[in-house]
Amino acid sequence: MSALPDVSQANFQSEVLGSSQPVLVDFWAPWCGPCRMLSPVVEKVASLNAGKAKFVKLNTDENPSIAGQYQVAGIPCLILFKGGQPVDRIVGYVPQNVIESMLSKHVA
Repeated sequence: MSALPDVSQANFQSEVLGSSQPVLVDFWAPWCGPCRMLSPVVEKVASLNAGKAKFVKLNTDENPSIAGQYQVAGIPCLILFKGGQPVDRIVGYVPQNVIESMLSKHVA
């Protein structure tokens, strides 16, 4: 399974919205092939950006209300939160450099 911590309805507020660091949330589901392909890419970006941002996963099957709240229509969907607000998103499978480029715009 993933090396990234899971967030859910129970801890989304404290782990994501209340975080002092930018948080990249990987919205995924177990049945989603592209999600499984993207997971190691996100984990690699997470290891390269340790200390600069937080990286978590959210299972959209188990947390449909959060997915709905942020208009997650397609997965995988990466949403970057900063100061409790979504500031950027990527939908679908993308290579590592695309995720790093998105992060670099928002993470010092």
